[in-house]
Amino acid sequence: MKLVEKKREIRQKLKKAKTIFIMAHKDLDLDALGSSIGLYFILEKLNKNCFLIINDKKHEAGVAKVFQELEGCLNIINSKDIEDNLYLRSKKNLLIILDTNKEELVQAKDALTYFDKENIMILDHHELGETSIDADLRIIDNEVSSTCEMITNLIETYNIRLDPYYATLILSGIVLDTNNFTLKTNSETYYAAYYLSSMGASSKKVQYLLKQDLKEYIERQKVITNVDVIDEKIAIAKGSPYTNYRREDLAKIADTLLFFNSIEASFVIAKNNANTIAISGRSLGNYNISKILEPLGGGGVSTSGAAKIEDTTISKVETKLKQILKKEEY
Repeated sequence: MKLVEKKREIRQKLKKAKTIFIMAHKDLDLDALGSSIGLYFILEKLNKNCFLIINDKKHEAGVAKVFQELEGCLNIINSKDIEDNLYLRSKKNLLIILDTNKEELVQAKDALTYFDKENIMILDHHELGETSIDADLRIIDNEVSSTCEMITNLIETYNIRLDPYYATLILSGIVLDTNNFTLKTNSETYYAAYYLSSMGASSKKVQYLLKQDLKEYIERQKVITNVDVIDEKIAIAKGSPYTNYRREDLAKIADTLLFFNSIEASFVIAKNNANTIAISGRSLGNYNISKILEPLGGGGVSTSGAAKIEDTTISKVETKLKQILKKEEY
């Protein structure tokens, strides 16, 4: 469902609400944060009382830079503070969930208890699944590059002029999710980038936000050396069993693997913490990553996805993944 088809319903929801809460997924990335901040300033222009719900304690490098630069500029609350900030009439409160639709992936599951389905709206580009949140208005566009692209569409709809800094943050989310416009990119994606650039978005600043730590980069390259290739098309890389890897690191490794000749899909399996194995997947389009990762408890979109499995090992997850891929081939 494209956002353009539901603009009237969005307008009605926003007009009715007095206090609006914005919540994205855990482990914020620049798409989740950029779209959240973009929406935040749309709501400010509409004179809405709005809050960002963020429970994350640690942030990946680009997100941490943004929070440092914007300290004191945003109404950021913990989920425990929601009750104190609700509008007196419950029907005048609205929760907008961005860049995810799964209950277990949001910043705070307990935040959902404060809102009826009629007072929840979801804007996302990931496919629905068994744990998708029930909401009165769910706009799920699997074809769009990023949630930041969706928010850019809304910014144009409301004819809002953003400060160049905020336009840059939104552009960084598009660049991140398209891997520098190499994945899931079409004319609408380029138009969104052009539109943000026309408001002063800086490509130089985007590259600053996306800069990588050299030591982390070297560690990621080590993972690539431990790779199996199935049918000369699917690359499966595995991290060291003695090292914990961040979700965004696994995603970057999976992205890198797609640049090699004949590789059409990539998966990276590694420890996320002492009790959890994480897997990140990417595809050029011939393999549906979301469908492949669903049996492992994960999800995403056709070209990218992730999963986390507790109380298991890297080798067990690899075996299960290969079984799923074999079924897909048949």
